[in-house]
Amino acid sequence: MRSSRTRATVALFWTIFSAAVLACCSSTRDETIAIAHVTVIDATGASPKPDSTVVVQGKRILALGPSVSTPISNYTRVVDGSGKFLIPGLADMHIHLTGAGEPTGSRAFLIPLLIANGITTVRDMGGSVDLLKKLRSEIESGKRIGPHIFFTGPYLDGNPPSFQPSIVVQTPAEGIAAVDKLKSEGVDFIKVQSRLLPDPYYAIAGESNKQRIRFVGHVPDSITAAAASDAGQSSIEHLTGVLLDCSSREEELRRRQIAPPPRGESKEQSLARERAWTKDLLDSYSAERAASLVQRFHANETWQVPTFPTLVHIGFITPDADLQNNPKMEYVPLKLQELWQQGRRGQLEGRNAQDFAERAQIIMRLLQIVGEMNAKGVPIMAGTDAAAPNVFPGFSLHEDLTYFVRAGLTPMQALQAATAKPAEFLGRSAEQGTIEAGKRADLVLLDANPLDDIHNTQKIRAVVVNGTLLNRRDLDAMLTEVAQFANSH
Repeated sequence: MRSSRTRATVALFWTIFSAAVLACCSSTRDETIAIAHVTVIDATGASPKPDSTVVVQGKRILALGPSVSTPISNYTRVVDGSGKFLIPGLADMHIHLTGAGEPTGSRAFLIPLLIANGITTVRDMGGSVDLLKKLRSEIESGKRIGPHIFFTGPYLDGNPPSFQPSIVVQTPAEGIAAVDKLKSEGVDFIKVQSRLLPDPYYAIAGESNKQRIRFVGHVPDSITAAAASDAGQSSIEHLTGVLLDCSSREEELRRRQIAPPPRGESKEQSLARERAWTKDLLDSYSAERAASLVQRFHANETWQVPTFPTLVHIGFITPDADLQNNPKMEYVPLKLQELWQQGRRGQLEGRNAQDFAERAQIIMRLLQIVGEMNAKGVPIMAGTDAAAPNVFPGFSLHEDLTYFVRAGLTPMQALQAATAKPAEFLGRSAEQGTIEAGKRADLVLLDANPLDDIHNTQKIRAVVVNGTLLNRRDLDAMLTEVAQFANSH
């Protein structure tokens, strides 16, 4: 009598064989791909599975198992994964696809860099609904290779708004109307910004909760991070308001932060006022308040997207951020390069060694807080804010993962912050985020083990996005095209 393992193997064989025959007989068949003899890191938290084979049929993972017992039909394209490691496709949960200019910015610059870096899902955190819908339609219809897109649409912000496109919200009624409008247009989330006043913010929160659409974004300058968490904000970006909430002088420092500058204030006086505020912020850090805030985030399940590349290269930039000699600049359009360099000079101008030392201290403190969040079970996701100045699309996500490990996350936890955790946040765990049969075929083949060194997520040999296999030659060709576009724009 056959063993249960033998029966299962035979059943699996006929499942794969039947699918291959049906595919062969179809004039519109999808290619069957098998990545054989690979070590699978499925991002569930389970131990790596050496010498495995993953079979992809169309846009789905058809089967996976030990190579010795996972049959491969004659109709299958086989990729030798010997000595290599397979992880799920990565997610950048804070990006601005249309921020580099349309119609070419996203299509010729951003998206190819994302795919070349193994990023197969993105959450766009501020852009035109119409432009994003068109871009998503092109990808979903197969007209263009690109990541799965979820988006917020325009920001909801005070007057004047921090960025465009924005809907200015100055009253509760305007906040309610804005939420209703955006939901009717099909956005996935509502994005709140820094200049909202408390009454409009709470109206947005209430209407979002009522309409069952989550709101995400910045903690407005006018309220605390704890209050935003209590209001139901689903994710906090850039750790906005977090360090201030950890201060024993939070109320005083908040008043000083939002107070308008004195009339006729010189640049030197402005810098002196900024230095005094930063010093007081660092000096007044309270471990007790930090622990209380982390507990609040955990209790309310307030997700965090720190975007360390943006914090390091924009918010708290130091001269160490040497853009001019960064080889990745060849992929940045010339016009953007100029804007980035102008912005960098402006952020460094007038600052001294003490200013930069304090900026480095802030980053270290934020790394510490993220580590404490992770230890207490606060959910954390990877995100970059690309194509913000000094933040290289695609490449910066891998940098973000290295900061997570510096903060105390294990390499597996850092990997999950860009795979399983985003899928959970998006409500797509049944579809993506881990390597399991039936899930979307979004995969990244690596030359080295990311659990040994998180930097190894950058050693990409191939990418499978929505069932389409792109080998190293394909990815290099994409990068070459981006460099050519960048050099002419």
